[in-house]
Amino acid sequence: MCVFVDVWVLEELESGFAVNFLLKNLLARLLLEFSLKAASGAVQCQMMDMTYPGVVPMHKVNFDAKTEYDMIQNYKVLQDVFNKLKIEKHIEVGRLVKGRPLDNLEFLQWLKRYCDSVNGGIMNENYNPVERRVKGGKDRNVKGLKSSKSLQTNTMNHSGSGDSLRSKQLRSSGGADGVNSSAEIQALSKQVSDLKLSVDHLEKERDFYFAKLRDIEILCQASELENDPMSLAIKKILYAADAKGSALDEAQEYLNEVINGNEDEAEAEAEAEVETEA
Repeated sequence: MCVFVDVWVLEELESGFAVNFLLKNLLARLLLEFSLKAASGAVQCQMMDMTYPGVVPMHKVNFDAKTEYDMIQNYKVLQDVFNKLKIEKHIEVGRLVKGRPLDNLEFLQWLKRYCDSVNGGIMNENYNPVERRVKGGKDRNVKGLKSSKSLQTNTMNHSGSGDSLRSKQLRSSGGADGVNSSAEIQALSKQVSDLKLSVDHLEKERDFYFAKLRDIEILCQASELENDPMSLAIKKILYAADAKGSALDEAQEYLNEVINGNEDEAEAEAEAEVETEA
């Protein structure tokens, strides 16, 4: 029975490693694209703007940043905000602008935890991310276009009315996109949290079973049990080099040989005693 349980534990441990590996790869694939987009620093600026309305100079944030120079300017804005709020966090700009997923995910996770500690993880319903983005980067051209059209209403009332209607439709569409984007981010965040919990659970389970196996190994190495047949059989399973096969058959065969050998020895001793008495 002990031998069977040990083998089951080993199989479960091996299976846990496989599931852990798959979950981590799924998590990496899920967040890879988002982390690459977040390398520009604009997303982080908007997260701080949502947490501290009015503190971030959104007109300095470039949401279309593609070059490292433009990205660095965004991170300068973010670092200035950190300094203004006395947030003791140095931003590794040189690493983040390279777009490495792990570096960007680590910084995003830290920033998300910080923002949650400030607002309790509750999103401000009155915050319109699309409207706030209009104040930054290349989106400022859209703002200038609206101002130009509003000036034309003094001479072209009909055209002005049409522009006003289209502007309202654009704002309405932008608001819907903002809601959808926010809902998508929340859904992805929940997926990430669930996967993180699964990985943590698997790691705890792995450590739990490994500790049990280590205790069994120490017990089998005790001087009183070191040469005991059962201890030797268990060690055959623990130290089996072939990960694909099961060492249970070999261990059982060894035990059967020992048991049969002991029985033959006992019979021989009994026969010797009978002959001596005769």
